[in-house]
Amino acid sequence: MSKQELEVIGQDGACCTGLAAAPLGDEQAADLAKVFKALGDPVRLRLLSMIASREGGEVCVCEMTPAFDLSQPTISHHLKLLRQAGLVDCERRGTWVYYWALPEALDRLAAFLKTPRATGAPA
Repeated sequence: MSKQELEVIGQDGACCTGLAAAPLGDEQAADLAKVFKALGDPVRLRLLSMIASREGGEVCVCEMTPAFDLSQPTISHHLKLLRQAGLVDCERRGTWVYYWALPEALDRLAAFLKTPRATGAPA
């Protein structure tokens, strides 16, 4: 499956419904709110960007901490929130924890945000 093709789960495709396709249901709105809340903090947004853009696909927390004027426990807290939102996953290796983005979650978010351009709509 390419990154352009999303697997539709369920008969109504609710997991992959775009913003302009239909109004959100309560459960889908609650799930998306968790993701947007996690991304609503500049530190978490930067962390996700650092992880997702990393060559090789994973980053040690020890490599991310110097990019911020925050303590390592604070960075770990932000990463925990990204993990709880389902955007990243991690694995402990000895002393350090390595993080990677979950492409399926990023693809679902992108599919939701992508709306067809209406005819005659301003560019």
